[in-house]
Amino acid sequence: MLNRRRFLQSGIAGSVMFSSLDRLAFANTAGEARFILIILRGGMDGLAAVPAYAESDYRKLRGNLALGGPGSSDGVLDLDGFFGLHPNLTQLHALYNSKELLIAHAVATSYRQRSHFDGQKQMENGTNSPLGARDGWLNRALPLIPGKGHEAIALAQNIPLVLYGDTRVNSWSPAVLPEADADTLARIGKMYEGDHFFSSQFASALQTRAMAEAIADGEMAGNRRGRGRRNIEVTIKAAGQFLQDARGPRVAVMESSGWDTHANQGAGKGQLAGKLAQLDANLALLKQALGEVWKTTVVLVASEFGRTVAVNGSNGTDHGTGNIALLLGGAVNGGRVISDWPGLSKSALYEGRDLKPTMDMRSLFKSLLHDHLHIASRSLEQTVFPDSSQAKIIPDLFTS
Repeated sequence: MLNRRRFLQSGIAGSVMFSSLDRLAFANTAGEARFILIILRGGMDGLAAVPAYAESDYRKLRGNLALGGPGSSDGVLDLDGFFGLHPNLTQLHALYNSKELLIAHAVATSYRQRSHFDGQKQMENGTNSPLGARDGWLNRALPLIPGKGHEAIALAQNIPLVLYGDTRVNSWSPAVLPEADADTLARIGKMYEGDHFFSSQFASALQTRAMAEAIADGEMAGNRRGRGRRNIEVTIKAAGQFLQDARGPRVAVMESSGWDTHANQGAGKGQLAGKLAQLDANLALLKQALGEVWKTTVVLVASEFGRTVAVNGSNGTDHGTGNIALLLGGAVNGGRVISDWPGLSKSALYEGRDLKPTMDMRSLFKSLLHDHLHIASRSLEQTVFPDSSQAKIIPDLFTS
């Protein structure tokens, strides 16, 4: 049995689950580095995705939600002899073995009240309170990335809070109503030509429209299902092509809902197992869609909080605290689990029920922005994540 200090040292020194993609946002940045943030809304069960299967209290507390050991029926995919992956995360396991996946465990924001709405707001605004800022930390970060071209675009009806703010963000989503024809667009352009602000906004929107149409034509030819119907595979492939385009974005934000598993959660099979299989397949598809730019990409997958360690009376789990975060991509220094592991004994749990968080999620955000996107540490402390001095940058998470 390894103690928590050894886990922390071995992790740092050694070393989309999108069943429904509700919104996708993009942002332009200079340079070759790409960043994709994926928010799993609903509180994903990190102990189901990455169980501490060798922890002495794991099976006792998880009950019928506990997974078997490596090699057993519905057993975990071993990572390091202590942690494992859910058996449906086979593609992620391959990424771990190729050192393109790093897992942070016992992670959380400073939020502790277990409300989805407030937990998500705090995770996205990057402060110590759900009402700590009206804008998102990623929007505040965009103008600080060295170089030019930080204009953002959301492939969605609405901009997620993490990307909302003073930095301009355009939007695009598959049209439900028939799109305007060329004559109508020309008339609108004529109407705006005397106004610099509106004419530049309209020109930007037309460029985005042209890129999106080119992607749609390439991906949906011979398989059209109607403009109003969402298609996750087409969306992921479009994301890859946007990030590959020399004129396109370098930063993306995606969302996936449906991770609130209060009842009939399941273990090796069942409701959550199905969602994890979808996440695994879609993350693998995202890597394929990114092509050559995968090698300069970091994908960060996080949820607003974890879930209770013990099963509830409905064979599910309730809102918890500590969770996991996934970092994957060609620019990740992976093949590691980093964690100051707190243990699962009754006395070690937060409020006697949750995995105790020992890592501030903002440490991961800061590390990525500093080491991968090269934002100065002073700007991170003063502008992007104010009042977050306790959340330290973690070295050596990335190869860039």
